[in-house]
Amino acid sequence: MSPRAVLVLENGRVFRGRGFGAPVTSHGEVVFNTSITGYQEIVSDPSYCGQIVVMTAVEIGNVGVNPADLEAARPACAGLAVREHAGASSWRAEGELDAWLAEHGIPGIDDIDTRALTRVLRDEGAMRGAIAPDPGGDCAALVAEIRRQPEMTGLDLVPRVTTRERHTWREPGWRAPWDPAVAPLEHRFQVVAYDFGIKRNILRCLVDAGCDVTVVPATTPAAEALALAPDGLFLSNGPGDPAAVTYGVAAARELVASGKPVFGICLGHQILSLALGARTYKLPFGHHGGNHPVKDLATGKVEITAQNHGFAVDPDSLPAGARVSHLNLYDGTVEGIELAGRPVFGVQYHPEASPGPHDAHYLFGRFRDAMRAAR
Repeated sequence: MSPRAVLVLENGRVFRGRGFGAPVTSHGEVVFNTSITGYQEIVSDPSYCGQIVVMTAVEIGNVGVNPADLEAARPACAGLAVREHAGASSWRAEGELDAWLAEHGIPGIDDIDTRALTRVLRDEGAMRGAIAPDPGGDCAALVAEIRRQPEMTGLDLVPRVTTRERHTWREPGWRAPWDPAVAPLEHRFQVVAYDFGIKRNILRCLVDAGCDVTVVPATTPAAEALALAPDGLFLSNGPGDPAAVTYGVAAARELVASGKPVFGICLGHQILSLALGARTYKLPFGHHGGNHPVKDLATGKVEITAQNHGFAVDPDSLPAGARVSHLNLYDGTVEGIELAGRPVFGVQYHPEASPGPHDAHYLFGRFRDAMRAAR
């Protein structure tokens, strides 16, 4: 029989259910994700470091886990809350979600009303919380402990997830065994990727676009990255408050000044915007899911996108020469920026998907074309 567990919010709300994964107490910012599939990619996405993820899809766990779908070497989130945890039933499964989380010390909870929990977060905003073994009575002590935890605003979580040393990445995107082979691109481009918590599928997409990628730690000085003579520079996704990643902003400012193509995704897009002189701000409950419509202002085309962020760029703070390139059609927030006449751009959403739609894969080709033109 599964042990009893609780998910407690800083506003005092308590959700009692069954525990799975590790039977430990874990704190984090509680956010909801509206993706229907791809829980393994979500749980292992380093951008979820410091967060407890509530899945709005009802059944989670039925495809198990496997190494091919990992976005990092281990689970990155602080905890996982679901309506119903199920056993694996997939030809690709090599393990169970329950055992995988337990192995890495991550708690989960199921048999709770995730619709009610999502409504609380929607109406009151993402907030601090905890998953813990059920104390069997009043949770006042746990609420007090939660309220002593740091808030996400002002928090730099990048040191928890960045690589410790420079390395190369050559693995292409996953293909089913029956898919036809793809001939490698004849011309390769050298890219230095700043790891603020980079997803593996971003690296795979860069390789598929014709890039040889050198991944560097988040604190790498710009001069050191430029000394590698890259054709382009990439700023990755990652967790926490972008304004707190001051070393990344300083490096990005020099990378832009170098004249080389620069491409940023999610936290990298925010860091790029801050480097240009813009400001960022905290969203009430963020954007987390695989069904967010985004409009490309240059073409008028609407893309359905994968998203995972809690902060956004203030469009009124963009300096002269920088312009908004993409807008979120749910709430009008900035989803992309670019420098006029310069090969410098960033998007708030995730064109690499994993999980999510592939509408925005073209952006990796745009980065490749910018490097080709710069040559």
